[in-house]
Amino acid sequence: MEAVPSINPDSPRVRFGAEMRRLREAAELSQAAVAARLGCTQTQVSRLEKANRTPSRSDAERLDLLFGASGDVSFTRLYERIVAQPGNPPWFRSWAEEIEPTLLVLRSWDPLLVPGLLQTEAYARHIFSHGPRITAEEVDERVEARMRRQRVLDRQEPPMLLMLLDEGVLFRRIGGPEVMREQLGHLLEMAQRPGLFVQVVDPECVAGLAGAFMIAELPNGQPDVVSSDSPTQAHITSDRDVVAAIWQRYEAIRLWAYPERVSLQKIEEARRTWI
Repeated sequence: MEAVPSINPDSPRVRFGAEMRRLREAAELSQAAVAARLGCTQTQVSRLEKANRTPSRSDAERLDLLFGASGDVSFTRLYERIVAQPGNPPWFRSWAEEIEPTLLVLRSWDPLLVPGLLQTEAYARHIFSHGPRITAEEVDERVEARMRRQRVLDRQEPPMLLMLLDEGVLFRRIGGPEVMREQLGHLLEMAQRPGLFVQVVDPECVAGLAGAFMIAELPNGQPDVVSSDSPTQAHITSDRDVVAAIWQRYEAIRLWAYPERVSLQKIEEARRTWI
């Protein structure tokens, strides 16, 4: 069975789940009874208590109404602490804090940039620093958040990564030759890890023009979750029809991917051009 990664016991999300369970048991309520009051499923309540799910503001407010001021616990304040963690934009937190820490397999397609989990700090910093109306402090926070996300790759049992990227990514200038050499070298280094596969896709692949996406395979029989890009934010969903459509697009793109050995050769050849 796949080990579930440990979660920081001091995090507000862990405190939220622990207090929820403590007060529920003190009130002699079942998870099903709490689920009925929250308007969700018993499984979702279980995941909240285990800190495997990020609560919503609605969850927090309904728990405060359910338990009152028991033990001076405010679920709304704990929720505010959760969402106040810097770096990730609010719409991405459910993916970075709930999906990535527990996923078994991640499949992704990137037509424009090196995927975030494989970016070097310099590459990520250059991308963030060119965001509209962004401050230096915000750049630092986002770079830190991106590097923090990559810790999932250092788990004792890391997820399997199957990463597809357009060949044009290898030649798109991000931060200059030195940054690009380091980034492509990092790709080659990461591709040597067991369970991490990088394949370059022929630039004539039309199926990939619709945009980047990720497909997360989760433990315990949970449905797959996808994140697909739009100009302003990612759309994150486990809707069966959406997931099926993204899977079909992933397979259509994969047909245009070079074999792994050829892909790594292309990355190395591109790295040598950045002089």
